[in-house]
Parts: sequence; structure tokens; C-alpha cells
Amino acid sequence: MIGVVDYGLGNVQAFLTAYRRMNIPAYAAKTPDELSKASKVILPGVGSFDHAMDLLNQSGLKDPLLAQAKSGDVPILGVCVGMQILADGSDEGVAPGLGLVPGRVRTLVSLSNSSQLPMPHMGWNDVQPVEDMPLFAGLEDAPRFYFLHSYFYDCAHETDVAAHVTYGQAFTCAVRRDNVFGVQFHPEKSHDFGSRLLRNFAEL
Repeated sequence: MIGVVDYGLGNVQAFLTAYRRMNIPAYAAKTPDELSKASKVILPGVGSFDHAMDLLNQSGLKDPLLAQAKSGDVPILGVCVGMQILADGSDEGVAPGLGLVPGRVRTLVSLSNSSQLPMPHMGWNDVQPVEDMPLFAGLEDAPRFYFLHSYFYDCAHETDVAAHVTYGQAFTCAVRRDNVFGVQFHPEKSHDFGSRLLRNFAEL
């Protein structure tokens, strides 16, 4: 059963609708008890890093989420800002992140070749998955996903990079460490490619 963390941020219903169309059980987890029943967890998020961490802290869901991540038994997928808060911290704010995938979130403006590009990075873009990455099974040939962001994940370890995207220059758009995954793009808005990725996550 897939639990979508409902901490007041992110389009929870979009994930539930996507899984309902695939006949895969999923529910909104609003309490620690509800979250503890999930065999897989999706952590959505939109907006700013600090606001996301504030809401997650206030929800009472942070500690049980960390426990699931560190158990190694529960796959977790962070999406958009839900991916960013997997990091140690962000240049966008001052709050510490969850620290589940070592690294820091940095502004796209810090990348070379970015000064002439519109910000935020918005729209469809080809993604280049790392070889043998289960989240992208069947999607190895430059799948396209929908992006809307101004920050990117700068992994501390190259082995935690799951996929790249190019906008001015290449940068990390998906991460993976053990049972913890993250994607910067929105699979719930990415039609067939997104549905396949969400199904892959469900089948891990």
C-alpha cells in the first residue's frame, strides 16, 4: 500500500488519482499511525524549502518518515520540493533538511550558461537516467518529464545520482540512495512517462 504524505504541501490528490487509474492502492497519510501502515511512501512538495520543512515538522510526520527511511525496508520517493528536502540543506533557506541523501540544494542561477535562460525552469525536458536505475525501467531512451523549479540537487556523492537533465548545462534531476529516491520533475503531470515511473516505484 502506497502512502502519500499529506502534510499540507503538494498535490496529494494527483498521485492518488494516478494510482487509482492504474488500480494500485494508495491513500493520503495524515497521521503517524496512517504513515506507519504504508509499505511505500511518496513525499510530495511545492514551494520553498524552509516552508516545506516547517510544515513537515509541524505535522508530526517527520520522525516516522525518517524511521521508515532508515529502516531500509520502505521505499520512499520525494517529488519536487519533496525531493529537495531529502538533502542536508538548501541555498534557498536556513532550515536543515532530512539528510537522507547527502548533498545540498542550489539555485539554477549558479550554473554556468544559465544567465540567458528563463527562470524558473518550466516545461517538458528529456531526462537521461543512470544505467540500471529501477525507477526508470522501460524508460531508458530519453523519457520526457514536466519540470517547474529554480533549484537543483547537488549530490555529495556521484553514486547517489539517478538521472540528469540539461537546461543550459547538465545537472542532477533524480537521486537514489538505498531505499530513498527523489525526482525533481513532476511524474504526476508527465502523462505516460510519469505513469510508468510511478508504476515502477509501486513495483519496487
